[in-house]
Amino acid sequence: MGCGTWNWGNQVLWGYDTDQDEDLEKVFNFCLDSGVNLFDTGDSYGTGKLEGRAEVLLGEFSSRRAGASSLCVASKLAAYPWRLTPGSMVKAIEASSQRLGRPLEMAQMHWDPSSYGAGFQESALVEGLCQAYESGLVRAVGLSNFGPRALRQVHRRMETRGVPIATLQTQFSLLSYLDYQRETKEVCDELGITLISYSPLCLGLLSGKYSSEGKGTYPEGPRGLLARRLLPGAESSGLLPILKEIAKRKKVTTSQVTLAWNMAKDTIPIPGAKNLDQCKQNIKAMSVNLSSSEVASLDEAAMRIKTPMLQNSMRSM
Repeated sequence: MGCGTWNWGNQVLWGYDTDQDEDLEKVFNFCLDSGVNLFDTGDSYGTGKLEGRAEVLLGEFSSRRAGASSLCVASKLAAYPWRLTPGSMVKAIEASSQRLGRPLEMAQMHWDPSSYGAGFQESALVEGLCQAYESGLVRAVGLSNFGPRALRQVHRRMETRGVPIATLQTQFSLLSYLDYQRETKEVCDELGITLISYSPLCLGLLSGKYSSEGKGTYPEGPRGLLARRLLPGAESSGLLPILKEIAKRKKVTTSQVTLAWNMAKDTIPIPGAKNLDQCKQNIKAMSVNLSSSEVASLDEAAMRIKTPMLQNSMRSM
């Protein structure tokens, strides 16, 4: 398991405020104390003037942490329209390292420009990743939001350079378990690429805090609109009842069962945490073991859902 930092600096979706930084540092330290050393971030994480805030916080926290040598920061570099050359990707990685105050362990392309017809940009940025790896600027490189066909194509190009793709991130959860996710996982397994599942708790909708039963219990803001759209189907498909049943039997939370399912599918989930309690609850999922029949029942319920999580518009096929 890793720790996602999408909420670190995001005021629009997650209501970030600098007053939360003390709690976030506790999350950072508890993760390392618990053997969770992968922190996923991005140079676009943080809204408005706070863009890059997640990287800055990771840098500050690690500088105050004794024995942070095991820390692995994986940052996703945005395929902004002005990043058109290999050098622009290299410069983006250097800028991330500067915000972190330390070398970046893993650089990942945040999305695939070919998804909107900019194949030339994809080629340039992939070349930039190769150059960063070959020069030793980063220890590993990865991709995000590349579908099975696009992943194969990029893998062939990078393989000829002797540059391995370490990871592939995709939206992977019990509310986002479609043919796309299953095929992507199959290709990753075939090519020896580790799949990192982002939004494993589906923006918190699978945390167990929200329900469509009765008058409903929903989060505020944009996530509330999404919950009203998704949770009824998650109930009627049997997914939420099965989650609750397994959680009750194992005396754990539904969010822990959800994360355990992600790990049982041989992916690395990267749930976020705004405070220490959420972090502790997430990490407890590492000790939850699901039987093959429990995993199968969750798989079947997830595939019955008629209204899945909205898919990333910048993913490629």
